[in-house]
Amino acid sequence: MLTYRPATLFLAFSAPAILAANVQNPNLQLPPDAVVQKAAVKKIFTDSFAAYKKFAFGHDDLSPLSQSLSSPFLESRRTANPCMLGFSDGRNGWGASIVDAMSTMYIMGLDDLFQEAVTFSSNIDFSKSQTPDSVSVFETTIRYLGGLLSAFELSDQKYPVLLEKAKEVADKLAFAWVGQNALPFGFVNFTANSPTMATSNIAEAGTLTLEWSTLSSHIGDQTYANLAVGAVRHIANLPDPLPGLPAQGIDPQDGKSVGGYVTWGGGSDSYFEYLIKYARLSNTNDPLFANTWHTAVDSSIKTLLRTSIPGNHVYLADFDDSRKIRHIGSHLACFNGGNWILGGKLLNNDTIVNIGLQLADACWNTYASTQTGIGPESFAFISSDGNFTGGTPANVADLKFNAQHGFYITDGVYIQRPEVLETNFYAWRATGDTKYLDRAASAVASFDKFLQTPTGYAGINDVNNVANGLVDDTESFWFAEVLKYLYLTFDDPNHISLDEYVFNTEAHPFKAPPAKSMYGTNTILPSKPFTIQSGPPLPAISPSRFDKNSRTHQE
Repeated sequence: MLTYRPATLFLAFSAPAILAANVQNPNLQLPPDAVVQKAAVKKIFTDSFAAYKKFAFGHDDLSPLSQSLSSPFLESRRTANPCMLGFSDGRNGWGASIVDAMSTMYIMGLDDLFQEAVTFSSNIDFSKSQTPDSVSVFETTIRYLGGLLSAFELSDQKYPVLLEKAKEVADKLAFAWVGQNALPFGFVNFTANSPTMATSNIAEAGTLTLEWSTLSSHIGDQTYANLAVGAVRHIANLPDPLPGLPAQGIDPQDGKSVGGYVTWGGGSDSYFEYLIKYARLSNTNDPLFANTWHTAVDSSIKTLLRTSIPGNHVYLADFDDSRKIRHIGSHLACFNGGNWILGGKLLNNDTIVNIGLQLADACWNTYASTQTGIGPESFAFISSDGNFTGGTPANVADLKFNAQHGFYITDGVYIQRPEVLETNFYAWRATGDTKYLDRAASAVASFDKFLQTPTGYAGINDVNNVANGLVDDTESFWFAEVLKYLYLTFDDPNHISLDEYVFNTEAHPFKAPPAKSMYGTNTILPSKPFTIQSGPPLPAISPSRFDKNSRTHQE
C-alpha cells in the first residue's frame, strides 16, 4: 500500500533545485514487433478516415452505424433523428475531423491525405458558424486553432494559409473577452461577434495558452498570448479551496469563483495540464505557472490522493463544495498520470513521477478489468476513508465488481476518449518499461475487435456489456489523439520526442525550445482565504450528443 509521511513529502518537495531532467528515457528500445503494432494503428486510422471521407467529408463527425440504415423502418428513424444522417456537425460544421486529423496524418506520413486536408482547411469560412450553434472558445481553440498551428509547424511552415486561417478563427474567438475582463466567456456568436453571457469553468478559460501564444510567436503580435496568459494568471491568483486547486466554476463577468468544487476531471483538467506545459513551451521566466502546478500537485497528494480497497490502486478523488472527498474517477481525469510524469521530470521530482506512474497503472486497470478491455467513462472506488461519491450508493453488483477489481463502473460508455492511452504513452517514453507497449497493443486489439464496423470505428455503449451495442459516432479526437498516441507509442522515440515537443490537450504537438535548467522555484505557494460564492448554473462538462439517455444502439 502506498503511504505518505509529511516529513518525507517535505524533503521531496523542498530539495535543492537541480537541472531539469530529460522527459524521455534516453535508452528506449522498441521490440521487433513494434513495427507490426504501428502498422496496425495506421490501418485503423486510414480505415476510419476512408469511411469519414466517403460518408461525411467536410462535416465534423462520421456517424458510422447510420450508413447501413436502408429499410423503411430505419429510414423513418433517420428522418426523426438527425444524428442518423451519416454525419454530425457538433463543432460548427467546419470539418473538425479533417483539421483535427492533420497533425496525425503528417506524423504518419500520409502525405496525400495531408495535402487534401491543407486544401480543405484553406477554404474554411470561419466568418460564421455553419450551424445555428454558438462557438465554443475552448473546443475551437484546441481542435481548430491547435490543429492548424501544429500542421503549420510540422510541415516546416510550408503552408502559410494554415497560419492565416488560425489567425482568422482566433480573431473571432477574441470577442469572448469583454472590456477589461481577464476571463473569456465560454461561447461566442460568430455572426454577431458577441459572447454568450454565462458562467464558465477553469478548463474552458484556462486552456488557451499553448495555442494563443504559439499564434503570437508566429505572427509577431503578443495580443493573443496576452489574452490567454492573462486568463490563467487571473485564475492562479484567485482564492482557492485548497492551495493551487481553484474552484471549478468561474464567472467571467466579475472574475470570481463559483462554488468550491475541486477536481482533476472534466471542467478543471486541462487548466492544470497547461500550467506546466505552458511553462515548458514558453520557457517563461515567470515562475507562477510551474509553481502553481507544483502547488496543485502538493495539495493533491496531501488531500486528494487515495488508495483503493482492494487492489491498492492510486486515484485522485474529488473535493466538493461541502469539503467532502468524493471517491470518483473518470476517463477524462486519467490524463493526470501523464501530466504528473511530464511535470515531475521537468521539476526533477521523483516523488511526482512515481505517483504519476501509479496513477497510470490505476487507470489502465479500468481497461484491463472490463469485458472489452476498454475503460469506462466514469467509475468510483472505495478507500480507507469510505466510499462517498455524492451520487447513488454502490449496489450489490457494484460491490461485487469492486471486490474483484478495486473500482466499479458508474457509466460504462466509451466515446473514443484518449486519456488512458495518453498517460500510457508518457509512461513508456519516460521509463522504457515494455509493459506500456503491451498495454497499447491490448488496446489496439480491443478496438479492432469491439469498435470496428463496416464503415469505420464507433464508440461502445457499455465497455462491460457488448450486447448493449455501439455509439453512432466517430469523434474527431479519435483521429487527433487516440490513434496519434498509439502510433507514437510504437514509433521511433526520437520522432516527436517529448524533449522537443509539447502536446496541446488535443494531442497537437508544438515545437518547444531547448529545455531550461529549471522550471519554477521549487516553491509551494500559500493559499488565500476562500469563501464559497454561489452563482448561476455551470456549463455542462465535456457535453456529448450521446449521453445516457440518447445513445444509439447498433441495429
